[in-house]
Amino acid sequence: MKVRPNRIPLSCLALLLLAAAGTAGAQNIYKCTVGGQVSYTDHPCPQGHGELLHQADDTEVIDRYLRLGQDGLAKSYADSHHLEALYQQRIEARQQAQDEKEQRQADEAYAAQQRAEQERQQALVDEAAERNHLQGENEVLRQQNDAYQDQLQQQQAYNPPPAYWAPYPNRRPGRDHDHDHHGDGDGHQRPPPKEPVFHPCKQLAGGRVQC
Repeated sequence: MKVRPNRIPLSCLALLLLAAAGTAGAQNIYKCTVGGQVSYTDHPCPQGHGELLHQADDTEVIDRYLRLGQDGLAKSYADSHHLEALYQQRIEARQQAQDEKEQRQADEAYAAQQRAEQERQQALVDEAAERNHLQGENEVLRQQNDAYQDQLQQQQAYNPPPAYWAPYPNRRPGRDHDHDHHGDGDGHQRPPPKEPVFHPCKQLAGGRVQC
């Protein structure tokens, strides 16, 4: 990788390359000067005319291989440099990082499950509260209706329906008052009038009465 400065101070460019080396992985950064031109590269400068700005250490090299999934290259590098202990340490560190990541994911999944269960329980509580509220309203309406029916019955008891006289039986039209008084002309006395007959009346809407 070669980078040529273009209106960027060399010091700033060097810092950018150093930062890139830390994020991209294990890299050696060289500052090369050829023909009066300065360039930065991750390979040694031609003919050794340059300066090593950053040298990747063994830990960075092994971690980079492991991060890229190149375990075989990491093992070969460690064996060739007699870094078996460092290699084992980086393997354990990677495993620990993976375990911590899986634990965080499991904790997040459990927390999400708990939130879902709490929301479900709250929904059940709200539903029960709404049902109790409706039952309470229905009970109030029922009591009001019973009280109204009792009031109507009391009004009917204090205000009985009017009484009406039944017509005289066997009364024939055309008779004068004397005939009615002395009999019906056949020698028989007219029977006395009957007791008044009560005809019940019906209670209509709006307080009206039909008899």
